[in-house]
Amino acid sequence: MARPQKLNAKLYKALQSEDTGTVEQLCEDVDERGLHILTIHEDTVLQVASYASKHDLVLRLLEELPNRHLDKLTRQNHVGNTILHEVAISNDSIDVAKKVLEKAPGLLCMRNHLGETALFRSVRYGKKIIFNFLAKKIADYDEPNQNIFLQRRDKTTILHMAILAQHFELALDIATKFGQLVAERDGDGMTGLQLLSCNPGAFQRDGEKGLLNSGWYNWTYYQEAMEKQKYQCAVKLANFLIESDTSWETTHPGVDQGKPTLHKYGGSSTVEKRVREETPMSFLGAEEGATKNPPPLFLATKSGCVEIVEQILSLYPQSVEHIDEKGRNILHIAIKYRQLKIFKHVTKMKLSLNRLVQKIDEDGNSILHTVGKKNKDYVPEKMQGPALELREELVWFERVKEITPSHFVDHRNNQKLTAEGLFDKTNKELRKKAMEWIKRTAEGCSLVAILIATVAFAAAYTIPGGSNGQTGAPVLLNQPFFVVFTVADVLSISFALTSVVLFLGITASPFRFVDFRHSLPNKLTYGLTLLFFSVLIMMIAFAATVLLMIHNGEGWRKVILYAVSFIPVGLFALSYYPLYRSLSKTETDRYLLKKAWQVISRSHCLSRETKGVTLTSNSPNPQHTMSV
Repeated sequence: MARPQKLNAKLYKALQSEDTGTVEQLCEDVDERGLHILTIHEDTVLQVASYASKHDLVLRLLEELPNRHLDKLTRQNHVGNTILHEVAISNDSIDVAKKVLEKAPGLLCMRNHLGETALFRSVRYGKKIIFNFLAKKIADYDEPNQNIFLQRRDKTTILHMAILAQHFELALDIATKFGQLVAERDGDGMTGLQLLSCNPGAFQRDGEKGLLNSGWYNWTYYQEAMEKQKYQCAVKLANFLIESDTSWETTHPGVDQGKPTLHKYGGSSTVEKRVREETPMSFLGAEEGATKNPPPLFLATKSGCVEIVEQILSLYPQSVEHIDEKGRNILHIAIKYRQLKIFKHVTKMKLSLNRLVQKIDEDGNSILHTVGKKNKDYVPEKMQGPALELREELVWFERVKEITPSHFVDHRNNQKLTAEGLFDKTNKELRKKAMEWIKRTAEGCSLVAILIATVAFAAAYTIPGGSNGQTGAPVLLNQPFFVVFTVADVLSISFALTSVVLFLGITASPFRFVDFRHSLPNKLTYGLTLLFFSVLIMMIAFAATVLLMIHNGEGWRKVILYAVSFIPVGLFALSYYPLYRSLSKTETDRYLLKKAWQVISRSHCLSRETKGVTLTSNSPNPQHTMSV
């Protein structure tokens, strides 16, 4: 059908320029008035004005509609949206929605090509006010008839959509009003709680958003408040959904391994795998589609949604024993996806821990093997270089080894690999990258340290103010700042050369896996520390030199030259500072400090006990023994 394109162009321009008077005047010249088809996607003037938020214009156009054309209010555009679908995307359009439904009540039930009603569309855009208005319209419907409004053709419900669109406050309202949706599964077999468990960003607390959200800028204050509200709503929603979720009851059989495999000869299948093939899975009361996806407990563990995991384990502590289709428990999952907080939380559950640590999956992997099977998409946070990443992996290995039963440490999986062998095989490429990175870093730092030592050494023989031509003594020997210069220059040379020795120790290392755990990172840390001290002390010597030169009446040209010569030193310190922070503030160092404190505490206690015993044995009278 030919369209009056010139008229449509005028209407479209008038709507763009918000010239509502022209729009009304042009519509008066058209028989269908506001129901005139305007766009190439079959949108009417009313629809375009609705999604342009021209609510007053829409109300006037509705009043001017001839009764003979009211049946055309149900017109749909190319994607199946009616005028009510467009009205539903704004909270300010309640009056328009009321007027539209008065003239065409059937619009409430109409769906677009996705199977979405206007109610569904209001949820997608997170419009709570218009949602509540439309929800009241279907409050008296029975549950089967309500589902027409609450679910679209791909089985996605309004609860799924609210969670996917991160409208958590609205999602909680939906779950409260329409409780039947809590257990509903979408086309992928996911419940609302499962979808929420896959969204770690919903549970990101304040202070985890980075520098731009640190509160330094006024414009971020409102954003921080919104993020805090979003987090609180997500937690409330999770707590509500968890109460009705018992998907972890549908578990796979937890068969005990019986004995570890300590040899690499013989059959390739484990006892557990053979028993599993003969044992039916316990799907008591499981609904269709429930086994397609992991339960929320495991999804939250993979995603790092700590709040959901803690709430599930608090409400249903027995869920910690759930086993998935691959024979893995929550410890396997937490280790594979490097979720440290969840790992620590589970290891505090002493009643279940003895059983969890002995679990072997269907591939014969113990929890210690899982350290070498980390998720491929895992990206270490706040890491500066592959050597530090490898060190974190080694820390994970030690951490898990501490809770692994001793007779499972040398257990071999179905590939006949021990946990250590699998770890070495998995991290072979990372070890090569770490070796190249730490050698390159050590060599670069060595050059800088040698340069600083050279400059400091030269400064010792070109002392500020010069020497007395007759005695050879420094001219400014009696000045206080000359002592500062001398001491600082000597210390700078000493620290720089000591750091060179440490860096050379790194380049001469055999680069074994065990070296990346303590030796190499510690040498790099100590070397950088000494190098930074050398730079700092050299700056002190520089400051003392400038003051001496000014006091001696030297020209400003020399002072400026001195200052410019130290700019590269400052740039070096700035460029290597992030690396130094990564070396000194990682989980590894906290772990080492904890161990060191334990050793110191034990030594102190032993010393006190020994001293107490000595005093007791030397006391002449047992009644006068001292307790120290």
